[in-house]
Amino acid sequence: MQFFLSAGEPSGDLHGANLAHELRLRNPDIELVGFGGDGMAAAGVQLHYPLTNLALIGFRRVAPHLAQFFKLARRSEVYFRTARPTALIVIDYPGFHWALAKRAHRAGVPVYYFVPPQLWAWAGWRVSKMRRWVKTVMTALPFEEEWYRSRGVNTHYIGHPYFDEIAEQKLDANFVESLKAPVGPLVALLPGSRTQEVEANFPLQLKVAARIREAIAESRFVVAAFNEKQAGFIRRSLAGSGLPVDVHVKRTPEIIEAADVAVAVSGSVGLELLSRLTPTAVVYRVTPMQLLLTRTLKACKYISLVNLLTDEELFPEFLTTSDDPDPIARPVIEWLKFPEQRLGTIEKLRTLRTKVAVPGACARAAEFLLNEFAPSVSRKP
Repeated sequence: MQFFLSAGEPSGDLHGANLAHELRLRNPDIELVGFGGDGMAAAGVQLHYPLTNLALIGFRRVAPHLAQFFKLARRSEVYFRTARPTALIVIDYPGFHWALAKRAHRAGVPVYYFVPPQLWAWAGWRVSKMRRWVKTVMTALPFEEEWYRSRGVNTHYIGHPYFDEIAEQKLDANFVESLKAPVGPLVALLPGSRTQEVEANFPLQLKVAARIREAIAESRFVVAAFNEKQAGFIRRSLAGSGLPVDVHVKRTPEIIEAADVAVAVSGSVGLELLSRLTPTAVVYRVTPMQLLLTRTLKACKYISLVNLLTDEELFPEFLTTSDDPDPIARPVIEWLKFPEQRLGTIEKLRTLRTKVAVPGACARAAEFLLNEFAPSVSRKP
């Protein structure tokens, strides 16, 4: 039995690695190949290409790499026809994965979507591609099940695998305490995992931090950087700011745990902020053209997963082309100045966490996939 797994972003690589671990736990003889990153490789996936190196957003960023994407798609189709993997399992990253799913389907290889793209949020007409090329969507969010089924897509609800990662995290308690120890409230700045997100959002987040500092003189700030390259950009941006800002790489869980409040880009990090009950202002800075496209294609009320899950704006959100930090800083300042407001938000987050933050999605996905093809091989650890 051979599964071809594909992930094109750091979060997808994380989920792919956890899924690979659960598959091997249940069937040690399974062969796992595909596209991904370091996490999947460490989990035993034989990588045909490090696709997470191409974690890009927007046509201008993608365009220079189109030849590489087409080359990978053609090479994959040859592989699907010759090696005949048992199934293709794609993780989010819809642009390239549509091409991959189409070619696998054409070659007779069944396709499964693990952590599907948020079609219910952006241009739902794309669900036709899911109907044509994907055998089953393993849905991650409670409301996705009904949305896909009502549009003729076969689904199997497993929950969000991000909660698996959170449940397994072992925090460095000493580091958390070192962040909490100094006097003054701690504000986490989370500019994202993609370099272009960091470049677009951190300068605005820094302005927000300055406004918070003006209002609350004892406030402190800590930035979670995904890698050293991004940390270098962040430190250069901080030069001359005069703000008390620390920058740490690969310390996002501890930073969220220690922070009183956060300013974060939208994305799956919202689920960790939910799990750790951290009130957050969500910001995503875009170009005027991107904003126009978003308003044209956007089919849901919110951009934050937390708000979508509860259908209430628990996390104030700002999809903006502006550099004005005042609207973003305002709710953060109110949380810090008026503890009862912050505690009220925390209680609502606690209620939501109880309902949705259920780990085990990767184990459920592994069971489902193995039972699809070889029920006799699947076994619980």
